[in-house]
Amino acid sequence: MQTSERTIRTIITNRKALHEYEVLQRFEAGIALLGTEVKSLRAGKVNIADAYGMFPSRQNDEFFLLGLHIAPYDFGNRENHEPLRKRKLLLQAHELRKMREGIEEKGLTVVPLSLYFSGPYVKVELGLVRGKKLYDKRASTKERDLKRELQRKTSDY
Repeated sequence: MQTSERTIRTIITNRKALHEYEVLQRFEAGIALLGTEVKSLRAGKVNIADAYGMFPSRQNDEFFLLGLHIAPYDFGNRENHEPLRKRKLLLQAHELRKMREGIEEKGLTVVPLSLYFSGPYVKVELGLVRGKKLYDKRASTKERDLKRELQRKTSDY
C-alpha cells in the first residue's frame, strides 16, 4: 500500500485572528461544500475574517462554520450557492468534545485560521482562541518589531 503526501496549497489565512486572539489549540477539519463553492475557492474569492464556529444545539455533535463568505461562482447558473450559508465542518468525535468543552466551560471561541487545499480536499485550520487584551496586543506587536529588527541586523553582517 502506497502512502503519498498530499500537496497543500493555502487559499487564505486569517491574519486578523492571530492579532486579535491568543490561539490555545489548533484543529484541522474538512468542510462540506458545493461544487460552485470549490470553483470560487480555486479562484480565491473568499473572505474568512468574520467567520466563527458553533454548535447549533446541545443535543447533537454537528459543528458549523458561520460568516464564511464565498463569492458566487462567476460562471454558475441557477444552481449557484448562497455566499454566507452555514457550512458543516467534519471533525472527529474527540475533537468535537474538546471544542464543546472549551466553548461551554471555558468561554472560548472557535475561529478559522486558514483555508487550504490538501490534495483534492478543502480543509480548514480552526483555532480554539481567547481574546487578547489591549496590552497583550501591544506586547505582541513590540515582540514582532524586535524580531524584525534583530533579523535586519543579522542579515547586514
